[in-house]
Amino acid sequence: MSATSGDNIGAAGNHAASASDAAKTLVMHGNRLDSRELFAAEREIIIVHGEERYRLRLTSQNKLILTK
Repeated sequence: MSATSGDNIGAAGNHAASASDAAKTLVMHGNRLDSRELFAAEREIIIVHGEERYRLRLTSQNKLILTK
């Protein structure tokens, strides 16, 4: 099973062309996802849950912080 990141989808269903908004394929093992895949390029990701946006950040002490 795999999932793609990126929530910038235009009216025609096309992903945004920006390099920072490029889609990335993530590999899941059952319900497990390695955080190294999430934070391979950035130290912060945005998670969209319904109408809400959350920020998941990797700290300098290698801990995760989720904020709304």
